[in-house]
Amino acid sequence: MLNISNDKIENILNEDQLYSLKTLKTPGLGRTLAKVLLAMTGIIILSMFLPWQQNIHGSGTLTALSPENRPQKVETAIAGRIEHWKVVEGQLVAKGDTILSLTEIKEKYFDPNLLLRLNEQLAAKESSLDAKEMKKKALENQVVALRQALVIKLQQVKNKLKQSGLKLESDSIGFETEKINFQNAENIFERNKSRYEAGNIPLTKFQEIENKYQMSRAKFVSSENKWLQSKASLINAMVEIAGTQAEYSDKISKSQSELNATIADFYDTQGSLAKMQNELANMTIRNRQYQVLAPQTGYIVRAMKAGIGETIKEGEAICIIMPSTDDKASEMFVKAMDIPFISTGRKVRIQFDGWPALQFSGFPNVSVGTFGGIVQVIDRVDSKGGKFRILVKPDPDEDAWPEQLRMGSGIKGWVMLNNVPIWFELWRQLNGFPPSIYENGVIVMEKE
Repeated sequence: MLNISNDKIENILNEDQLYSLKTLKTPGLGRTLAKVLLAMTGIIILSMFLPWQQNIHGSGTLTALSPENRPQKVETAIAGRIEHWKVVEGQLVAKGDTILSLTEIKEKYFDPNLLLRLNEQLAAKESSLDAKEMKKKALENQVVALRQALVIKLQQVKNKLKQSGLKLESDSIGFETEKINFQNAENIFERNKSRYEAGNIPLTKFQEIENKYQMSRAKFVSSENKWLQSKASLINAMVEIAGTQAEYSDKISKSQSELNATIADFYDTQGSLAKMQNELANMTIRNRQYQVLAPQTGYIVRAMKAGIGETIKEGEAICIIMPSTDDKASEMFVKAMDIPFISTGRKVRIQFDGWPALQFSGFPNVSVGTFGGIVQVIDRVDSKGGKFRILVKPDPDEDAWPEQLRMGSGIKGWVMLNNVPIWFELWRQLNGFPPSIYENGVIVMEKE
């Protein structure tokens, strides 16, 4: 209403006398509630500027940092039949302890004296190899002796050829001399024959000249025969040289061929010997494989085969052994969009399944029952479902991880990043943006 009159209604009626007017007033409880809501709104607005530590959430299992300390299968190297179990599940075994004993199932190895037989065969083959080596050396010496004999024989034949040549030259000179003497004696004989027929010389003188002529003729024929014999001896010496070379070449070729055959047989025996040595070594090693030994100290977790007489194949697992070690690490899987912001050395908060904990991811200082860790390994490729695996080791500056933890236990982890205002983190989460890392007020991607 417009207050245009000088008569005031407040001067005529008292408000306490009017019930309707009393109901139109604001209750005191409402004012209090409004003040509380206003105060809470102010607190919430102020809290939006509180620091919040960004983190990357991941989950996984407990494992060991070193691969040799992770649960592993114990496999048998040979096929066999289980003869006796030496351990029970849950038992602590030392490295080299026998887990079970096997018996042979292949008929090739049934002979209990197989190693003795192989040693005997090996000794016989070694003796055969020694004999062949001696034969090889003998043939080599024979070839050397034949080559030396060829040189000596050729020298003898060449000397004989030289002697035959000198004798031929000497006999040729003698033949020419006797030929001239015979021609002179023949001329003298012809002249004196004419004189004897004319009666100028007596018969005795003519007979004497005729006798000299016949003697000269005989010497001429004899010298000619010697010259022809020397010529034939020279030809025979030349032929003997070629024959000697052919004879010794044939002998040397035969000996060399036999030597080559012996060498081939020697190397073949040597190869057979090496094969037998390999077989003996394999059998010696195989005999040791009948006892399956623990590869390292640990606990027998689960037997894959049970019972006596059960057959197992080569490379088949017989049980699982959990190494006895304090080496622990958390295997976490994080999203691909978060992996660029994780680097080795980053702090991690971890919550173990079955271990009471109260985790405040943005305020790690007030978390209860969580344990500290450090990022040790970041895989270069994705592991499963597009996620990447990281390995987290215990933080030496934090409390030790519980001894009661077992390999394969589930874990939840938070890789701790930098501090940002709560309003920024809410805005990032609502928009699905990745975490941010600041350097000098600039958002950057962290590198390993």
